[in-house]
Order: sequence, then structure tokens, then C-alpha cells
Amino acid sequence: MVSWLDRAIASVAPRTATRRVLARQAFEGLARSYEGAARGRRTDGWHAPGSSADAEIGRAGALLRDRMRDLVRNNPHAAKAVSVLVNNIVGAGIMPRAASGDAALDREVDRLFEIWARACDADGQLDFYGLQTLACREMVEAGEVLVRRRPRRPGDGVMPPVQLQLLEADFLDATCNGALGSGQAVQGIEFDALGRRRAYWLFGAHPGDATLSLTGGLTSRAVPASEIAHVYEKQRTQARGVPWGAPVIRALRDLDDYEVAEIVRKKTEACVTAIVFGDEEAQQGIAPAVVDADGNRVEQFEPGLIAYARGGKDIRFNQPAATGGYGEYKRASLHTIAAGFRVPYELLTGDLSQVNYSSIRAGLVEFRRMIDAVQWQLFIPMFCAPVWRWFTEAAWAAGRIPTPEVPVEWSPPKFEAVDPQKDAMADLLAIRSGTKTLAEAIARQGRNPDAVLAEIAATNAKLDELGLVLDSDPRRVTKTGSAQSNVPADPATDPDDPETDAA
Repeated sequence: MVSWLDRAIASVAPRTATRRVLARQAFEGLARSYEGAARGRRTDGWHAPGSSADAEIGRAGALLRDRMRDLVRNNPHAAKAVSVLVNNIVGAGIMPRAASGDAALDREVDRLFEIWARACDADGQLDFYGLQTLACREMVEAGEVLVRRRPRRPGDGVMPPVQLQLLEADFLDATCNGALGSGQAVQGIEFDALGRRRAYWLFGAHPGDATLSLTGGLTSRAVPASEIAHVYEKQRTQARGVPWGAPVIRALRDLDDYEVAEIVRKKTEACVTAIVFGDEEAQQGIAPAVVDADGNRVEQFEPGLIAYARGGKDIRFNQPAATGGYGEYKRASLHTIAAGFRVPYELLTGDLSQVNYSSIRAGLVEFRRMIDAVQWQLFIPMFCAPVWRWFTEAAWAAGRIPTPEVPVEWSPPKFEAVDPQKDAMADLLAIRSGTKTLAEAIARQGRNPDAVLAEIAATNAKLDELGLVLDSDPRRVTKTGSAQSNVPADPATDPDDPETDAA
């Protein structure tokens, strides 16, 4: 703002007036700067280094993994948070469906994948969907997981001849850093001159294995990046991931310590039931001692103990103090932990005492949106897509399909409806209004639309043979594929019929 004094000065010295105005504007800008960047008494001790994400993870990554794994092993809230995330991201499995446009090729590829999925685990224990669950669990708990392609010989009984091996993040040689050939290595990941991943430096065995042999067990070697799928959440432009519960590791530990302190305090209060003051007159001058009923000195507490103190004439019973604020503190801590893991409080604790139908439904909307983002922007591109590519390349090399590249569509698991009838009606209205296709609605249920529609068609044909009717609306025969009869609709009673509207 230009004052009258500035105008007066400008009439005789315009340059001086201009400098005054600019200086005042600069001063006002400083006064309106970010309070979070201010330095003073309130921000003393706030350590906020400007290091890169890789530098931060390089210093703290291994310890964060170890502490989070310990919490998941021993803390029920950490274990439940990981379980909730895995169950919602993967559930029963993210199912692929070939979508090349060639119906015969798609059926053959889907048939091959169904057979291969049962034997794709290099350890021979899980199927493809079990590997998804394990990979997602490692991604959430440890921050990252490696999936290695393992080619097989034709005689190994796997068709297509390729399998998957899941490796924990500890297999990466984090000491491999710095310039490496024409590129560089960052915590065991080798990049070329253009910043593309070229290789992963992996140990031959887990560094923390108690039975690790010292003959070559801690020697890492480079594995081409084309053989590895690295699954982790990128929060910055980092090369490696961190556990999802990292923001609340201290909160989980503090809650554990608080509960242990409360238990110890209660046990200590329960150890001493009463203290008896009184003894023989001749022994009143003797130093006080605590003895049991047999006269033996008591040197430790135990539940129900009655202590005898010499030199008194009274008995006093212990009165344990009530614990105030325990429930409120634990609830507040669990809200913090739930926010750190990005899961609703009700799913973390199972406590539905303070929600109703509308609030729990609204509370799940944002959580489901986050799960959608993780599925489509993280897990499918980083895990599912590379695995599908390895599968089609192996099938093509084995001569089972004519091309190494087959487009695919993925169907994540469905979200269980809070009110199934309302969700079904919403899908029906969306299909009828043309804003959603039947295939999309089926895919959202975590099923293969082609298989479901084929099953519906077969069911309809069988019903026609038997003369049975499940649905009397003939318009759904070709529009939605649901089972029904060929009985025409009655215009007089059909509210959706144009002639009824005209009448």
C-alpha cells in the first residue's frame, strides 16, 4: 500500500519512493512467511535434515524392519493392522483375465494360467494367490519384497517352465553403494547411466539365518533387473521401501510399556494384603522385620502376603488405588496407531460400540479409495504385471501360445457390502443407466466376467430345457445375462415400459 508520504517523496525523488515501497513489501512478506519454518524457542530441538530419501532409508531401513517385525510378532495391534491391510489389498487374490480380443487365444491363455498358478511357487507350497498374500504381507510389514523369476527345464513338471521365488528385503546387499561401472549402486540396487535399474546384488542366503554357512553365505552377486520384481511403496523418489507402520513404531512400543506398567503396578498392590503392627513387649526394641506365619523372614512379595512389623499395635489392610484414564489413553493411542497404518480404528480394534450404519459406511469410503490406489498404482504394476509378462514369455517360448505379449485385465477382490441389497440395487441402476457395464460389475466382485457370463448362459439353457423361470423380465436376457424366462413383460404393469408412461 502506498502512503501519502510515499506519494510526497515520489513527487521529488521517484527512485527513493520506489525503494521504500519495495522494502516495505519485502518486510511484510517476511512477516507472513511459513510458521513451520520459523526458528525460536518453540522449535528448539526439532531436527529436520534435508537428506535424500535413500540416505534416510540407508541409515534407518534395517532397524525399522527389525523393530516392525518384532512388533508384529508380539504386539496384537501391529499384527492386526498388517492383517487388515493384506486382507483388503489382496484378499482371496487379484485374478487375471486375458484380454487380447481373440476369444480362442484368451480361453487358452486363461486355461494355461489356471494350471500354472497351482505350481508357480518355487518352494512348492503356495499357489499364485498365496504368493500374492505373502508378497503383500512382506511389503506392508517390512516395507518391500523381491520376487525372482526362476526358469525351469521342460522336464521339471511346470508348464510354462517358470516359477516364482519370494525373497525378503534382507537378501539385498545394503553395503553395495557408490559408483559401479558406468552407473552407480544404491543399497544393493545397481542403476545404469540413465538411472534405470540394471541389477540387484543379492546374498546367497538370508544374512540373519542362524545356520548360515560362512563359506560364501555373505557374498552377494548381481542378478539382472529383468529377473526381479521389486514391490514397495514409493513415498518419495527412493530406491527402497520402509515398513508401513514406521510412523507409529514408538506409539506401539509406548502402549506396550504403559500396559506392562499398569499390570506390574496392580500385581505389586495385590502382593501385600495387610500389615500387622504388634509383637511381644520384650521385642519392641528389636529392628523391624517382615516375617511369615512360621517366623521366617520374608524377602520377596507374593499375592495374599500379610506382613508383620515389630513394635506396633495395629493392622492395616492394603487399599489398591483405582486406575484413572486408562481406557481413554488406550483408545487415543489406538486411534493414533490406526491413523499411522492408514486403517480405520474400528477395523484395527474390532470396536464398533461408537459407530452406526451410516458412520461406518462413510468411514470405509476413504479406506477403500486408498486400497484401490494401492491395488492399481502399486501392487498390480509392481507384482502382478511382471509375473504375467514372465508367464506369457515362458508360454510363448514353450510353443503354447503364438505371441509373447498378451494383454490382461485384473480383477481385485470385492469389498464386502455393509448392506448387500443396497449395493446390488446401486449396481443394477448403474447398469441400466449405462454408467457401468455388466462385465465391470462382475469384475468388481472379484470374478472373471467371461466365466460368469458363460455360466449364466449355460444355466439359462438348462432352465429353458426344464421349463423353469427365475426372472420374468425378458429385457435382462440380452442386457445383463441374468437367468430368466422368455415370458414378455406386461405393459400395463411394467413401470419402465414407454407405453405405460404414455398412458
